[in-house]
Amino acid sequence: MTNLLLGERTAREIDEQVEKVLSDLGQPELPLRLEVVRELLRLDRAYYSSGETSVLQETIHHIRVAGKQVLRRPSLLLDVVRKCELKALWLPDRKRILIDAELPESKQRWGEGHEIGHSIVPWHESMTHGDHRYTLSFSCQQQLEAEANYAAGRLLFLRNRFVEEIHGSPITFDRIRELGKLFGNTITSTLWRAVESLDVPAIGLVSIRPHEVPSNGDAAVRHFIRSPSFAERFDTITDLDLFGVLGRYCSSGRGPVGKADVALPDTNGIEHLFRFESFDNYHDTLTLGLYQGLRPCVVAV
Repeated sequence: MTNLLLGERTAREIDEQVEKVLSDLGQPELPLRLEVVRELLRLDRAYYSSGETSVLQETIHHIRVAGKQVLRRPSLLLDVVRKCELKALWLPDRKRILIDAELPESKQRWGEGHEIGHSIVPWHESMTHGDHRYTLSFSCQQQLEAEANYAAGRLLFLRNRFVEEIHGSPITFDRIRELGKLFGNTITSTLWRAVESLDVPAIGLVSIRPHEVPSNGDAAVRHFIRSPSFAERFDTITDLDLFGVLGRYCSSGRGPVGKADVALPDTNGIEHLFRFESFDNYHDTLTLGLYQGLRPCVVAV
């Protein structure tokens, strides 16, 4: 999936809501404590599992999954959760966030932030939102989910505090790992926010290991993250184009697995150099690509 970049007006309106929350919290220190956010917004959080029905015995009248309304009549919440394999839900009528207890602990913080994102975007309030493992990851092509993702990212990374950190030093995976610990978020979510916050062309990939074969119908590239500048100037580049590059320089193993300078053509066919760096986090191969400049022209003598 490719990240959907919001329009300036939509991003600004969501940012105003995030700033209101942070301002009401007195501009909190790092890392942001979500229990304090829930207390401010008067939100309840509960965990559920498909085998535990007590939390899920509620009736809902509207629910959207990946931006699409999937039910037009009341239904037991348990039935919806099982049918759509949901991992998190926002129930505006009850001001309640529900998180699947089986969701890995490292992903629960993002899942909760995503549902808080739904709760603070005013035009999301009239619809219950259910999120499965794809919409809860950091990318979704549906507008409503992209808006909740944006709100979550700006909230969990304290808006411009993260942007200042990104622009204050060279961006490498070592720096991304440092920032992840500083803000209390995963390396994957930190990579995502870093790429989207950069003014220069940049990309991020979350993929299988380059020497493996996708299984069970999964895609080789789970998420393709673009900075606004990259999306504008390199719109012909696909995730599979980039994934094909990884096999040229990535080694097997965990942790840092390789670096390389890669030439990519822009929309006009002019080649530019990017510095690629890949890191294996024991689950996925994460790749950061940063713009270096025009590719030098070599003239044979």
